[in-house]
Amino acid sequence: MADQIYIGRRKTSVARVILRNGSGKITVNGKAFEEAFPMLLSREDILGPLNVTKNNGNYDVVANVNGGGTTGQAQAIRLGITRALVAINPDYRADLKPFGFLTRDPRMVERKKYGQPKARKRFQFSKR
Repeated sequence: MADQIYIGRRKTSVARVILRNGSGKITVNGKAFEEAFPMLLSREDILGPLNVTKNNGNYDVVANVNGGGTTGQAQAIRLGITRALVAINPDYRADLKPFGFLTRDPRMVERKKYGQPKARKRFQFSKR
């Protein structure tokens, strides 16, 4: 049977996540988990769903992620892992819901408007 791919998104980051039975090894874009995300906060973000469901050493995670920065990528992977866990066992949904792991964060960068230097910033006003 082929591995199921689960998609996670955040800002402009898109993560494709595969969960396999294993020893808890996490690979991101072919690199080790610690090498891809040197910041501890990003690593804790990714491990959140596995820790909540007490599956930290049960599954190997293979993630391909592109677009955005490290924080957006980490949260995209987190959503992908969450969706994979819920597909494996629907009972995990009740554990993950209170932490907000099931919700896709809809916030995106606001577009730049014409006649302004940025989305909301205005050029300096001169009365005379």
